[in-house]
Amino acid sequence: MTETIRIQDLAHPEHTETQRNILAFSESLDANLSPDNILQEASDALGLSDFGPVDFQERLAILCNAWENNPTLNSLGKFNLRNKLLQFARSRLLIQAQLTRHPEIHDVQIKSPIIVAGLPRSGTTHLLNLMAADERLRSLPLWESYEPVPVPGEAALEDGTDPRYQRCAEQWEQMQQATPHLAAMHPMNPDHIHEELELMGPDFASYNFEWLCHEPSWRDHYYNTDQTPHYEYMKTVLKLLTWQDGDRTGENTRWVLKCPQHMEQLPVLHKVFPDATIPVTHRDPVAVIQSTITMLGYSQRMSRKQVDLTELAEYWTDRIIHLLQACVRDRSSLPPEQTLDVPFHEFMADDIGMVEKIYAKAGLPMTDTARRQLQSFIDNHPRGKHGRIVYDLQGDFGIDPEALRERFDFYFDAFPVKKEK
Repeated sequence: MTETIRIQDLAHPEHTETQRNILAFSESLDANLSPDNILQEASDALGLSDFGPVDFQERLAILCNAWENNPTLNSLGKFNLRNKLLQFARSRLLIQAQLTRHPEIHDVQIKSPIIVAGLPRSGTTHLLNLMAADERLRSLPLWESYEPVPVPGEAALEDGTDPRYQRCAEQWEQMQQATPHLAAMHPMNPDHIHEELELMGPDFASYNFEWLCHEPSWRDHYYNTDQTPHYEYMKTVLKLLTWQDGDRTGENTRWVLKCPQHMEQLPVLHKVFPDATIPVTHRDPVAVIQSTITMLGYSQRMSRKQVDLTELAEYWTDRIIHLLQACVRDRSSLPPEQTLDVPFHEFMADDIGMVEKIYAKAGLPMTDTARRQLQSFIDNHPRGKHGRIVYDLQGDFGIDPEALRERFDFYFDAFPVKKEK
């Protein structure tokens, strides 16, 4: 039986003993958000110094300045954000080293990928992980997205496990200790198929940083910057991963990817991946918002001095509106033969049937073997496996769902979206 989870202390967290101990210990951690300090530590750790084009330093400085001066972040919040930036700096060094040693990586082709676009919490994760169960497709597991290039000279563990996988597993264990309900909202285990957006991290780009810490200054920089170079950087890392697999041309690799950011970057996505098949998921924005801000509000108990649910709701309502306005504006620019709308209620009613429609667009036959692999994934990953979160937008955030839904009339008018209770 699925466990029902109702989080009733979002606004005023009642920390467990484990959480209190973690927060107390974090007071002694180094949370130096100096860009030079972060880059030097990454360089010293790897014995590398070539970060490639230096334009990323401006973006790194914006992030560091915003987070250093954010009065609501606690020590653990700043420490975790610094660690994320350090991880990206290390990956950038390793990526650049590989590209310098092997310039032929740039010649690898990313051929006819399937790239899912859709709001966060709109079924994109399930759709991606479902298609990733099809062994004909190459996907990006979480552990590899965090560390796309192996550390030179780092041996596998005694049982053959990649140390990058082990580090990701340990991080997931720590996250579950700090925020145990996260698994019911968005599992982050090493084998979870993740967003390619993570591969823009070493370029210190993308809206992903808003998920780590919503910050208006970064959002505004992102809005005002052409994202094409960052999509090209991400594509280069996909070429590198393909090359590391042993496919030196890309002829034998077909990627399946997904990211909500694509909703407001559809022209850029199509420009960088002109032969991609792009399924676009659609879900009631009210359901998306209540799920998003509940998850983020719950996580913030470990990173913020206090949780401001009103600010959180206002920020992410505005972001969802921006994502959807861009989608309504740009969706028709995609070639009809390369794209498909995926209403959430239809996908939930027949997920394998929807995948078959996507495959038809992508020119990929649904074989008996593929169908068995998809069904096996569904059987092993039932909805609510880690518990079912009960949401209460009115009770927790003081927001009338129907009043909020009226702000999205433009979206309901444009797409066949079913309103959810």
